[in-house]
Formats: sequence, C-alpha cells, structure tokens
Amino acid sequence: MAITTRVVNADMRNWVFVRIETDQPGLYGWGEATLEWKTQAVVGAVNDLAPLLIGRDPRDIEQAVRILKKHSFWRLGVIGMSAVSGIELALWDIFGKWLGQPVWRLLGGKVRDRVKVYTHLGLGDMRAVYETLDAEPLVKRASEVVAKGYRALKAVFIPYSHYHAPLTEVEKVGRLMEALRKTVGPEVEIMVDFHGRPASASTALAYIDVLAPYRPMFIEEPLPPGETGALTQLAAKSRVPIATGERLIDRAEFDDLFRARAVDIVQPDICHCGGLLEAKKIAAMAEAVSVGVAPHNPLGPIAGAAALHFAVSTPNHLIQEEMVGAVPWYFEVVKGPIRMVDGCWQVPEAPGLGIEVDEAVAARHPYKPEVMHTTNAVLSDGTIVDW
Repeated sequence: MAITTRVVNADMRNWVFVRIETDQPGLYGWGEATLEWKTQAVVGAVNDLAPLLIGRDPRDIEQAVRILKKHSFWRLGVIGMSAVSGIELALWDIFGKWLGQPVWRLLGGKVRDRVKVYTHLGLGDMRAVYETLDAEPLVKRASEVVAKGYRALKAVFIPYSHYHAPLTEVEKVGRLMEALRKTVGPEVEIMVDFHGRPASASTALAYIDVLAPYRPMFIEEPLPPGETGALTQLAAKSRVPIATGERLIDRAEFDDLFRARAVDIVQPDICHCGGLLEAKKIAAMAEAVSVGVAPHNPLGPIAGAAALHFAVSTPNHLIQEEMVGAVPWYFEVVKGPIRMVDGCWQVPEAPGLGIEVDEAVAARHPYKPEVMHTTNAVLSDGTIVDW
C-alpha cells in the first residue's frame, strides 16, 4: 500500500487529495483532507501516518482508523484528524471498487431518492461568500443562485462582534435579511452563518431576534466552538433553529452538545471528524436525541462526492452544503457523480465514490499560500475578534 497526496490550489483555498494504491494492479482510491490554512501541515500529517498502514488490508477500514488514532500516541487534533479523514475516504473508495458497489450501499444502503443541497452567494466563490455585506450585492448574488436552480442558500452577513451588538449593526442585519427574503421569496430556504463571531449568547440573540421574522431554515455557529453552556442558554431563547459542529472533531465534543440539548442541527465535517464511519456514528447519536444532520462541506469535489454518499445513506440527513462554483474547473479536475436536478443531487451508481481525478488538470493548479480573510476581524478600537 502506498499513500500519497496531491495539492490543488482552488483560488482562495488549497484542496488536499489523498491517493492510496494497493498491491492489486489498477486498484486505488482517492480521498480528501482539505483543511483551510493548514495545507502543508495536513500533507505532513498524511506522510507521518502512512507508515502505520503499510502492509495492512485496506478493506479493514474501522481497524485502520483505530490504528491511525491510537498508535499515533498523541491526540491528533484537527490537522491529524483531517489527514485520517482523507485516508479513510480513500479506503472506502477502494472497498467500493473492489466490490463493484457505490459506497452508500456499504454504509447501509439508500434511505432517500435525492439529496437536498444548498450553496453560498456567488455560487461558492469565496470572495462573494465572505465579502457580501451590503444589500445591493446581496440580493444580486442571491438572485443568481436561485436562477441556477438552487432552492436553498446560505449567506454570511453577521458583523464582526464581541460581547455587545450595537443597535446600528443589529438594524442593518435586519434590513439585509428583509431584502434577501423579499428577493428569493418564501419557497427558497435561507441559512445565515454567524461564523462564531458573537462572543456571548446575548450578542448572538440580538441578531437572531431580527432574523426570526424572516424564517431562516437555521442559523449556523452563533457562538465559537466549545461554548456548550452559553449555546444551551441561547437555544432556550432562540426562535430560530441552531446549527453548529463544523469545528468539532471528537465524538465526545458532539456528545456534549447532544446531552445539553444545545442544537437542533449538527454539522460534522466528514473531512475533519475522521471520515464516513465517524460521521455515521455522530449522525446516529444525533438521531437518538431528535437532532438532524447537515454536514459542513465548503471543500473540494472529492469531499462533495463523499458527502453525497453519506447523505444517501443517513436517515436524519437534512440538507447538504456544497460549493461546486468555487472555481470554473471544479468538474474538470475530478470527474464525479455530482449532478443536480431541481435543487437536489442525484443518487450515484458507480463503484466506490464514483470519482476519477484528472492529474494533468490538478498539476496545472499547484499549491499557493491561501488568502487570509482575517485582516478585517478587528474592532474599531483594535480588539481582535473571531473571524
């Protein structure tokens, strides 16, 4: 078994693809371990972990993940767990190809005939996602998303915050949400990403209260990760469903949320939490406490394919984030199963993840340092706040 990486620069982030070759000629698998602003660290982690699996059967996926996590000695953190996730996805791709079956069949089979999806403003263009803070570009970009056939979209227009929500900022958020709802109408779902910017439950609630009349499907990450107590306080007062979880990587962290009844929707990232098996376990825990799953996925095309197989096979899956418009050549670098009809992805039938990487296209987009958005995450008095 040989484990290698390919880094593909997709404008404002680098995609990290993981390739695993077996000793059976022509049998190999692809995974994705993309982690924003940590590209070289993740590539190094894959290289460090790879020797642990040499000589082992790639079909023993649960065992492989246990080896990577337990024989590393040090707890891996998000960098190491992203590396594990990329390796795990590639093992599923191998297993599905070996059996001649799509991965979703191996995860329990089909529980739905199509998968609801949503994208971001700008169809996933990163500048549009994070830099649309005024009404005119907001409604223009939202109209473009709806015109492309999407029936759900997400926007990020909560201001950089701290422990207080100034009235002028709260009123602006209300005006933006009003304009957005008026533009897309009642049939298009809207999600608002807080990006963990409020530092307190009271700050988050001030913004939630002005969003509530326009019925967002959910608000995302209203507080920084790890603030379960404050999140529980917020959940008791919020009139809008709360989603979070993209920056959690350990099952115990998710368990804290579920025990506290702090969320309505959980958002594990399959490329960070340990892969498909771990995401399925988190989803099962969520289902036991009546919580839906809407996996985080602003990443590359292999991550998108993995999310599709997860969604097809997971009963409490709600809606899938995607960013197929991140770069114009998204579908050139990876030929895959993603196909949208009437705002939904269709069920794939090809073996494994159903993907093939065009390494020539990948080579045309080599690693570049990623653009940092954090320079604006500073208050007028110089206070550094969450981006």
